[in-house]
Amino acid sequence: MSTRILIVEDEPQLANLLADYLTNAGYEPHILADGREVVPWVKAQSPALIVLDLMLPGEDGMSVCRALRAFSDVPIVMVTARVEEIDRLLGLELGADDYICKPFSPREVVARVKAILRRTQPGPARPATDGLAIDEAGYRAVLDGQALDLTPVEFRLLANLASQPGRVFSRAQLLDRLYDDHRVVTDRTVDAHIKNLRRKMAAVRGDQELIRSVYGVGYRLETL
Repeated sequence: MSTRILIVEDEPQLANLLADYLTNAGYEPHILADGREVVPWVKAQSPALIVLDLMLPGEDGMSVCRALRAFSDVPIVMVTARVEEIDRLLGLELGADDYICKPFSPREVVARVKAILRRTQPGPARPATDGLAIDEAGYRAVLDGQALDLTPVEFRLLANLASQPGRVFSRAQLLDRLYDDHRVVTDRTVDAHIKNLRRKMAAVRGDQELIRSVYGVGYRLETL
């Protein structure tokens, strides 16, 4: 299993701080400061994951992400101080696996890296999240041994979130997968279903919020 992590960040102090935390967590970080250097380096080194800043000299993070996705499915965590919704959605559509907004804790970055690598690198089979089992053939979801009484739409919503725990799904991405008849509905329809789904899951595990909102983007199912 590869432990090589590429940090693309033009602020030396921040890049070195992230590298120190990743090293202490058992990874092998490498730092690049210019967006133009990323594609050749990735083709030569095949990192396990990339932490990619949005604002870079030479070539911005969006362009770098687009270029990487033309030949690689390496996980990408986008780091940005720009919180506009269009930037977040565009980044996800280009293939970024997650977002972290500045300022952030280096420990949070390490936690996100670990979560993404757990679900993308080969390893022992495990439930989507501890205590949650999804039976897609039987349209049945069980949390901590208790069956959840879900509508078909709620089940599809939970199944999609559980397919990649820790990944942020935009409302648009979730809407595309909720209705078999492709009816026209608003983004807020997802919010209503999430509210009902949270209520039903809280009835089983009221002390923990399993579905997290990511401001301006959408939702993710927490990995435990």
